[in-house]
Amino acid sequence: MNSTERVARTIRGQETDRTPIYGWVAANLSGPISAAYGSVAAFEDKYEYDMAHLFAGPGAFDGHLIDRIRAENEELTPDLLVDQPIFRSPDNPEEYRNVTDALNFHKQRGRFCYLQTPGFFEQFNGVFGIENQLLWLAMYPGELGELYRRQADWTLKFAEHAIDLGVDMIHISDDWGAQNDLLFSPATWRELVFPQMKRVVDYVHSRGCFCSLHSDGCVRKVADGIAELGLDVVHPWQESAGMGYDLYLDNYADKFAILGGVCVQSAIGLLPQDRLEAEIRRVFGLLKGKRWMCCTTHYVQDHCSMEDLVFAYDLIYRLAREG
Repeated sequence: MNSTERVARTIRGQETDRTPIYGWVAANLSGPISAAYGSVAAFEDKYEYDMAHLFAGPGAFDGHLIDRIRAENEELTPDLLVDQPIFRSPDNPEEYRNVTDALNFHKQRGRFCYLQTPGFFEQFNGVFGIENQLLWLAMYPGELGELYRRQADWTLKFAEHAIDLGVDMIHISDDWGAQNDLLFSPATWRELVFPQMKRVVDYVHSRGCFCSLHSDGCVRKVADGIAELGLDVVHPWQESAGMGYDLYLDNYADKFAILGGVCVQSAIGLLPQDRLEAEIRRVFGLLKGKRWMCCTTHYVQDHCSMEDLVFAYDLIYRLAREG
């Protein structure tokens, strides 16, 4: 069983030979990892990572146009963008060359490859700023709804090309949660986000591909809606934000898989090694054999030492293979 088969079977809730392993380690620790191992890729090979998170392909926005509109107006509001051609074409084959290169590299190692694409709320945070967009949700719901619809149109074409190239999963990044609650009301989520997300998930499934969500924070109030969307994987299911594993196991383990379990907010890089070991063992005790891929809950932060990173992954490697 190679890693692609292992992860796919885990997502479906089928028996596998071991727990799949992954981790978001490169963003903040590529320097120390490369100094110790020669490259991040060598670290990933050492621990036999089963997955690859690809950041590749074209960007959605015409940033120059958005900057011009911003400069010409006192305040950038959704009504100023709704009729403007702010989305770039997703159809240029040259802009997918890095997707092909990444797939070629990771598929030689048998890995399950998932490609990130922006969601809706998170995508427009980069345009308006999160505080402004939260205000615009109340003041310009129709205009934001139209922008989200156009983003979904773009994402459908992006997903079409990515699936044609051979990715195993389309990964939609759309942070909806604060530490203790949603950033906006469940009604707003249902009205503006759900319909566009559903379009993308349904299309990806129609192509025989998996579809996943990344959303930080507490999304309990829309967990039923996440299941209704038909998503295959949720990352990170953040226990430190009130998303207990009992909630998942009791209500959603038959609906979707989770990717996560190694908390960057409360565990790795923060706990002494004896307590870190106890925490990782606790999570394995709860989730091993379930629809779970062991991964960090987000990027490991730069306060994590190489000693702690290696300690954690030596342990994860062993626990994943124990009977």
